[in-house]
Formats: sequence, structure tokens, C-alpha cells
Amino acid sequence: MAQAMKEYYGKGPETAKSYMVDDLLFVVLREGITTSEKTMLNAGEQDIVRVYRQRFQNEMAPVLCRKIEELTERKVIGYQSQILFDPDMVIEMFVFDRPVGAGAEATAQGQLNNTEVGLQIGEDPPSPEPPPLDKNRGEVRANEPTDSGSSSGQGSRAVP
Repeated sequence: MAQAMKEYYGKGPETAKSYMVDDLLFVVLREGITTSEKTMLNAGEQDIVRVYRQRFQNEMAPVLCRKIEELTERKVIGYQSQILFDPDMVIEMFVFDRPVGAGAEATAQGQLNNTEVGLQIGEDPPSPEPPPLDKNRGEVRANEPTDSGSSSGQGSRAVP
């Protein structure tokens, strides 16, 4: 979606993130208002910018829906786009002919296994997960074993 916005609007969003739930796909695009739109907004012409965006999205709907259908291998039966000016955000909403189904778990697991999936444009992958919490002692266990009789606390640290 971010690439399509850049191609057709001449400017893409600074960040983009997608959320797929049941038979819905939400694509949140942030910081994508063009320079000319900012000029109109500063002149108090929000309605003109909104009408233009809506008309343009109506023309783009077949192209965007086709791209989403190719990516998801599912038929889009409904599409809506909404622009917000403060914050600068566009939300693209797609409705599919069927829920994700069994693939949802695989998709979610795939995103958990691949830390780069679902990142916003320009966002760095998250740092590795901290060691598991030792619920009995209120401490985080380090990678090296500890001697439970030791008072030095080596190999573990208290959780603040």
C-alpha cells in the first residue's frame, strides 16, 4: 500500500502497518499528506482535501483491491478509505469474501518468528526478548545457571 500511495500520489507515507483480523484488513498509513494538501489544509480547506482524496480513492479502488487480492489470495468484496488530518493518517479498510481461517494462526506464528514482518517503514526490529521471569524469586534468569544457595546473585538480576 505504501508503495502504491507513493506511485499514485507522488508521496508515500512515512510509516505503514497492516492489521488482518477475521475477514478484514486495515492498513494504517501515517504522515502521507502531500505538500499541496498541506497548503490547502493551512488555508482552512479541509473539505476540499477530503473530497479530492475520496474521489481519487474511488478511482484507485480497482487497482488497490487487485493488489490486495494478489497479495492475500482472497477476493476483496468491500473497500473504504478514510483520511485524518490530525494526526496525519490514512486508514485503508478491505473486507474479504471469507475469514482468514486456519491460516490466521500460521500468519500470526510467522510474524512472531520473523521479527521484521509487520514493522513500520524505517522501524528497527525489536531487541531480543529478555530472559524468562523466575516467578518464585521475582528475578529474571540469565543464560548461565545459578547456585540457589549462593548469595552473590551471579547469573540473575532483580526485576525493578
